[in-house]
Amino acid sequence: MLLWLANLFANDIRGLSVINYITMRTVLATATAMLIALMIGPRMIRWLLAMKIGQSVRTDGPQTHLVKQGTPTMGGAMVLLSIAISTLLWADLSNRFVWVVLFVMIGFGAIGWVDDYRKVVHKNPKGMSAKEKLFWQAFVGLLASVYLAFAISAPSSDKIFDLIFRWMQSGFTNELPSKADLIVPFFKNIAYPLGVFGFITLTWLVIVGTSNAVNLTDGLDGLAIMPVVMVGSALAVFAYVVGRIDYSRYLFFPYIPGAAELMVYCGAMAGAGLGFLWFNAHPARVFMGDVGALALGASLGTIAVIVRQEIVLVVMGGVFVMETISVMLQVGYFKYSKGKRIFRMAPLHHHFELGGWHENHVVIRFWIITMFLVLAGLSTLKLR
Repeated sequence: MLLWLANLFANDIRGLSVINYITMRTVLATATAMLIALMIGPRMIRWLLAMKIGQSVRTDGPQTHLVKQGTPTMGGAMVLLSIAISTLLWADLSNRFVWVVLFVMIGFGAIGWVDDYRKVVHKNPKGMSAKEKLFWQAFVGLLASVYLAFAISAPSSDKIFDLIFRWMQSGFTNELPSKADLIVPFFKNIAYPLGVFGFITLTWLVIVGTSNAVNLTDGLDGLAIMPVVMVGSALAVFAYVVGRIDYSRYLFFPYIPGAAELMVYCGAMAGAGLGFLWFNAHPARVFMGDVGALALGASLGTIAVIVRQEIVLVVMGGVFVMETISVMLQVGYFKYSKGKRIFRMAPLHHHFELGGWHENHVVIRFWIITMFLVLAGLSTLKLR
């Protein structure tokens, strides 16, 4: 919105032309989102306390968590609101990728909101059933996946539906251009064509999988939000590269017109995340809840698909991957062995807690691991 206003008055106020630079708008979006989160945080926490929207703590978990009982949850709404306002203020609202990421964020945030609301307000410990939650995640993820299959392939927004109609008229046999191929990092010219159905399937798995992976990681004070900030900031770099024809050609990446605008969203996500961390650092005054974790994870997955870095997302989000695998292994082995466990408790962060690590040690060490993995992911920009 402010970009439109700046262009409207650019001839009268010369200094407004600086807003046309996407790097400047990214910085401003980051600062705006952080300030919004810091300003609305105390009021939201007081409202959540007044509404008695408090976290329930598992009695079979680490005993140190019992003091967290009643801590306000659903604070992720603060993050999503900050991201949405900042993005709408500073992004180019004619950009197709900005809107699809906002759609995914709001869609998965709504699912998380309903789940949290049932848990803490209706006192239903299960919240949404697993089938119901997966159905709505699948529905939102599928809509985004189908749209992205053609939005990434199209040179501009007005060509998207032309591509869809052409694909349908061909009997669903038309292939996607090479920019939609699955890129293998660290190799210059290795990419695998997916086809329309392959692209949609992979995109759906990335969006839904990343959403649930971040949700599983959100179990300690500050544990999930800082990796989200770091991974999102790294994806901003990839968005800038693939969104510029000169940099993408030099670094052997596909050129995705319009992808660079996602830097603004990534900046807003980083700023909102840091603002939330102010209240979520140990001892946390508020928890993110499913409303934040599901939405932020889905956003990361969607951005990674748009910038064609699905495999790099797995590398940079290694902490999310480890947490998810630990749950899968624990549940699978428990059923197979009829009661035995691999880990003391899953997800993985609880395993280390029960092994004697202080909560802060687990969180900071997982942050360090994420920083290393993000640097490894960024190295694929040049090591190709």
